[in-house]
Amino acid sequence: MTTTEPTAPPTAADLEAEASALDAADPLRHHRDAFVGAETSLVYFDGNSLGRPPRASVERLAAFARDEWGGRLIRGWDESWMQLPFTIGDTIGRAVIGAAPGQTVVGDSTTVLLYKLVRAAFDARNAADPARVEIVVDRDNFPTDRYLVDGIARERGGVVRWIDVDLDAGVTEDSLRAAVGPATAVVLLSHVAYRSGYLADAAAFTAIAHDAGALVVWDLCHSAGSVPVLADEWGFDLAVGCTYKYLNGGPGSPAFAYVATRHQDALAQPIQGWMGTADVFAMGPEYRPAEGMRRFLSGTPPIVGMIAMQDTLALIEDAGIDAIRAKSVALTGFAVHAADELLAPLGVTVASPRDAGARGGHVTLSHPAMRAVTARLWSEDVIPDYRDPDGLRIGLSPLSTSFAETLAGMRAVRAAVADLA
Repeated sequence: MTTTEPTAPPTAADLEAEASALDAADPLRHHRDAFVGAETSLVYFDGNSLGRPPRASVERLAAFARDEWGGRLIRGWDESWMQLPFTIGDTIGRAVIGAAPGQTVVGDSTTVLLYKLVRAAFDARNAADPARVEIVVDRDNFPTDRYLVDGIARERGGVVRWIDVDLDAGVTEDSLRAAVGPATAVVLLSHVAYRSGYLADAAAFTAIAHDAGALVVWDLCHSAGSVPVLADEWGFDLAVGCTYKYLNGGPGSPAFAYVATRHQDALAQPIQGWMGTADVFAMGPEYRPAEGMRRFLSGTPPIVGMIAMQDTLALIEDAGIDAIRAKSVALTGFAVHAADELLAPLGVTVASPRDAGARGGHVTLSHPAMRAVTARLWSEDVIPDYRDPDGLRIGLSPLSTSFAETLAGMRAVRAAVADLA
């Protein structure tokens, strides 16, 4: 096996000129300098798994430890921390998911928040109509989503209704219509498919579920901060999203939950803890849920984990989610074009939608050698991730990724495939 990089195809110079021109015309290019590591030669293709830290967050975290935690100590709870899940939640609602104030809160992990909302939605619909015992989910949804649905169905005497999907795409309107009906209690869908990057028509899918009398829980983990979401306008019931991907909250930063105002007082979340009570410090003998979004909290909020995401939320508000989406479309479109030119001759296929309107913020490339290719690239400071079957996933974070960086990474993928295939 040779380790010599194959001769560049005739289009290599054209791709370099194209990347240079796209970077020069990019209205968001100055935001790249806001992120730690963006000035290095490392190619980061995994911004849809863990975003780069903003430079401002480094200072914010240090100041928090020194001045708030270290200086104010327990007084911090009364002065700001107790309200922080709602303050940051409303910022996410405003800047990222199109939600009016009072409907979004930052709390537990994605898994725990999904459990709370799916379980609460199932119980509410089943109580209103005992015939509604089905939870609808597709077989290619993120593992956590599928595992949770299976567990909740067993816990509550429900049934999982599975939708089979094309792994290079996702749930279609026809497949959803065929899955929902009088027995459906809850539908759990991902706005952007974690494997293929397929972008669902959230408004249309929500309407289909509502027509069947079901509630919908949207998983926004791969869209929040990259793809515009209009939760209120599209009629969302409930949604959960993580903050360590395009919101750059840091490893394991807490997720957010959205519950439409019309549902808040009717839903009973299943993990009853002191922070969700009507009077947090009453320490009473029985649980009485708070009004509004506080009732969806359980334990003490993870304040340290909320600190860093504030800087990216400020950048998103400054740039505007529509401009971010426009760059995301351009980045993924350029990656697809580069894959056609550089990788298709080596047998690599694009396992993501080619239609930009049906594609989220990442592109998956398929080839039998991709597991080994990913391992080699990591050793060369080119960082994609791998997803079965045979998928190398390229996550392009619009605020921190350039077109030149994208091209450098695609060239490295080409060299690794040529050597390892």
